[in-house]
Order: sequence, then structure tokens, then C-alpha cells
Amino acid sequence: VMRNHRRAAYNETGFEGVGTSVSTIDPAHCPADLLDAARQAWDRALELGDRHGYRNAQTSCLAPTGTIGLVMDCDTTGVEPDFALVKFKKLAGGGYFKIANQSIAPSLRRLGYDRHQILDILAYVVGTSSLENAPHINLGSLAARGFTPEDLTKVAKALPGAFELENAFNVFTLGTDTLERLGFTEDEYGTFEFRLLPALGFSKEQIRAANDFICGRQTIEGAPHLRAEHLPVFDCANRNGKYGKRFIHHTGHIKMMAAAQPFISGAISKTINMPNEVTVEDVADAYMMSWELGVKAVALYRDGSKASQPLSASSDDAVSEEENEEVTEALRAESAMAWGVWPAGTSPTQAYAQQPRPRFLLPNRRTGWTQEARVGGHKVFLRAGEYDDGTLGEIFIDLAKEGATLRGVLASFAIAVSKGLQYGVPLEEYVDTFVYQTFEPRGIVETHPNIKMANSIVDYVFRALGIEYLHRDELAQVPPDRSSSDLPGPPKGLAAEAGRQMELSEAVKEQDIEAQAAAARFVDSDQPGPVQPLAFDLAPAGAGNGSSAIGSAPEAALASAGQMIAGLMGDAPVCSSCGHMTVRNGACYVCLTCGDTTGCS
Repeated sequence: VMRNHRRAAYNETGFEGVGTSVSTIDPAHCPADLLDAARQAWDRALELGDRHGYRNAQTSCLAPTGTIGLVMDCDTTGVEPDFALVKFKKLAGGGYFKIANQSIAPSLRRLGYDRHQILDILAYVVGTSSLENAPHINLGSLAARGFTPEDLTKVAKALPGAFELENAFNVFTLGTDTLERLGFTEDEYGTFEFRLLPALGFSKEQIRAANDFICGRQTIEGAPHLRAEHLPVFDCANRNGKYGKRFIHHTGHIKMMAAAQPFISGAISKTINMPNEVTVEDVADAYMMSWELGVKAVALYRDGSKASQPLSASSDDAVSEEENEEVTEALRAESAMAWGVWPAGTSPTQAYAQQPRPRFLLPNRRTGWTQEARVGGHKVFLRAGEYDDGTLGEIFIDLAKEGATLRGVLASFAIAVSKGLQYGVPLEEYVDTFVYQTFEPRGIVETHPNIKMANSIVDYVFRALGIEYLHRDELAQVPPDRSSSDLPGPPKGLAAEAGRQMELSEAVKEQDIEAQAAAARFVDSDQPGPVQPLAFDLAPAGAGNGSSAIGSAPEAALASAGQMIAGLMGDAPVCSSCGHMTVRNGACYVCLTCGDTTGCS
């Protein structure tokens, strides 16, 4: 490895153990004093190593480039391009803060632009962060709608860090007293759908024009005075804002790493950014190209591949220029008819108007089981009541030696879940919603054969129900042996739940003709029609010729994956982001649910 470093400094060939296209220092493109210093450094490194040996596995490295740049308040560390000219970093405690590239003005000055031109370009990119002289939404138009000087001062303080203009106009910035004075009730401004600027009468086009002026277009493309040949100077790892089109191709990241890799013994801790639309073939080509150029490690990130990412170059709620509200509503209505998904704002009362909602009562004498366990030292009794086919129909949660408030809340919660089950809410919905809920009491689970750690009592309850009735063995720290189940009562799987869903479907089959007629009326009117039940083919492939039970192949694959993950658990901690158990990944831990890590990329 040390000889390879020295060969690169002397522009030689014959590298050992790496690809065929390794970069070297070309004397024609390197200052003589820098080239001489580099060669002396590697001569001495090789000489001392031959004499004394090498103690460490690496003699040089490049630590996380993006993180270091942020901590050092640098726009870029060189090998890592800037994420975007204007980006927003998600804070651990909630919210964002705005980060604008500080090298735009010096770069423009170096390129020969005068002060007036630079100010115009900066205003185009990052905005004015002021309501003064803004189009449509400004001091005058807001005062005419009832804003006081104190209200405008609050908005002005929020604008410099606002993701979008509308982020500065909400109840958190202005307060409830201001919104009520402007004529809005708590039922209006207390919802996530409430948007103050449209409610004040500003159109979409007016908000967009004011947003571009105040918060900036967040891209330098199209800026006044800027010459086209200078655009590549300002290219970043991602498209800039919702208007930007240019970005550095992912192969550019690899080539930059390849230029530095010959002088670094270890790998380079740097992310290769890819746009959302890349294909599997693009990823494969990136790995192949990295190997050919001698890069020792590759960390890829496709934009938007996680539900939450620390840096963003544009807002999540940006509206496409081509979006048409009428077309969108028509598509939503069509989707509602076909799939039972209704437009936002349609209430269940409207959707089920004049339609019966059957409740499937349990038999007066029913079977079930009781599981005693301790969660974080607190004794918990979980009781389940079942239909005759073994499907879950109700639950009871009881705590021993707990205050009346906590016991009452959990008992009421169990009643609400039980009624939902009897009205047809799938158990999967409850499990997916409540597993990983984190609050005290939490911690080690005692006396349960499969669950050894829970984030809360609610998390424990739905882990137990998921394992028992859905065969969700990935929720267990110790997967059960299905050949001789150690769970209380006979194991229930997807077949029982499938039978229950078929029973629900049969209950509404007699109303199909009427429902279809009502749905047809819904297309021709503004009134919502009835919900159409989904028709799923629950029979396994090859069921007609004596095939195995439902889900046997997926369950076998899941069991195999569970065994592999169980071997990686060890003393792994709980994920700080979602609460799922992590698994060992080298010297760190990774969460297989949300992708978060404790340090390794």
C-alpha cells in the first residue's frame, strides 16, 4: 500500500491490488514545490516503514467530509461538493435552520462581477428575507388585512430561517390571539391543513411570486447578469431548489474520490449523491467504476430514499407548475371509487351515509388467553378474546399495583381497540401503528418467551399480538419455534385473518348493486358516494392442486432472515429514531427499520 502511494506521487504505473485506472500526480498540473514535498513525504514514509514496520492498518485517511464541513462552518471541504446553494438542516429537537452558501459572493467577485451585479444575483438566490417591497404579500397588504406592527415584527424575525414563505405565517409564529383577531377559530387554525395566506385571500400565483422574492429561488440558474459559461462553477451535489435543473453527476463524485484515493491508505468517508430517479443499473455502474478507478469504498445515497433526511434542498410541499387542482380532484374521486380511498376532507360520516356499518360481536362464551409479563419492572396482564375461528376480537390490559389514572387510560385504550377490531379494522393496522411507541415504563420484558425488550407497554402489547396472530416474528427478540409453539394457545396466522376479511366482504356483498349506483351518482355530483370494499384474492398460488398453506414461502424466508438478525443482536441498543432494536454493523449499530446508525455510514 505504501509503495502504491509513492508510485502515485512519482506518476508511475504498476500498482498492486487495485484497478487499472488509478490516478497519479501529473507534474504538468502540479506546482513544483508541492510535487517535491509530496514525493519527499512518501519517500520518508516508505523508508521508515521498511526499517521499523507499520503499526497501524492505515497511515492516512479522510474523515467524514460533509459533517466536518458543517462543524467547521465551511461550504465544502473540496472532495465533497456543497449539498445545495441553499439547504435546510433538520434539527434533532424539531424544526429546520437555513444554510446559505457563503462562497457565492467571493466567487462572483473573482469572476469579475461588480458589487451591484453581485447583490442582484444574491437576492435572486437567497431572497431578501424581508416583506419590504415584496410583490403581493408585503407590509401594506398585510396591514390592510388586519396585521399589527407587532404581528409584522414576529413575521420579520421568522423569515431569515423560513423554509418557505408560508412557514413564517402560522400559529407558532403569530400566536392564537392574532389568528383569532384575524377571524379564525381554533377548529380552523388548529389543523395541519390550515394555511394562513390562502385563507387571507392570496392566490397561489401571488404566494409563489412573493416566496421567490423573499425566500429566494434557491438556485443561481436564470439569475440576472450571470453568464452561461460560469454556471458550472456553482453546480452542487443536488438540484438547487424547486427551479434548479443542474447538478453534479454521481460519476463526478467518484472521479473526485479517485483523484485523492491514491494518497489515502483507508477509504474516504464521503457520500455519493444520486438523484431520486436513478436506476439499479446506475448503482451497479457506480460500483464498477469505483473499483476500476481504485476507490476503496463507496457510500451511495439516493435523494428521497428515506422518509426523513437531515438535509433538504427544497420543500416537501412544493407544487408543480403543471399541477391542476381540478384534474387532481377528479383523479382523487376516481381513486376513491376504485380503491376506497377518499379525497382529503371527506369524513367517514359522509362516506358511509345511509350505509350500514356492521359490528361482529363475539360469542357470549369465548375462548382466549392471558399472558403475564413485566415491562420495565411493572407487571402487565394481557388478555385476549377470540371468535370461534380463533381470530382476535378483543383485548384487555391490566396493570398490577399502578395508579388509577394509568390503569384507566390503558383499559379505555383496550376497549377502543376492541371495538375497532369488531368493526373490521385489520389487526395489521394496529400493530404497524403502535409497535415502537416509546414512553415510560419501558425496558426489559420478563416472563414472556419471545419479547425481551419493549419501548413501552403499548409497544409490548402489539408486539405480542403481532407475534401471536400475524406471525410477525421479526417483532420478537427471540423468534418462536413454530413447529412446537411456546406461545399461549394454538398459533394463529394469516389464514384466520384472511377468513375474517372474507366474512366482512360477504356481509356487504348484498349491497354491491346499490353501492355501485351510488358511486355512479358521486361522479356526476359533488356528494361523496359509498366506500367500495377492496376485493383481494386471498387464495395461495396453486391452491387448487393441494399447495401448502398461505404464506409458507414468505414465512420461511422471514424465519431465515430472523435467525440471521438474531445472531447480530448481541448487546445492540434501541434505535434512537424509531425505537426498533438495532443490529451490529462493524463497530457500530444499524437500525434495519429506518436506516439510522450509531456512527457508521
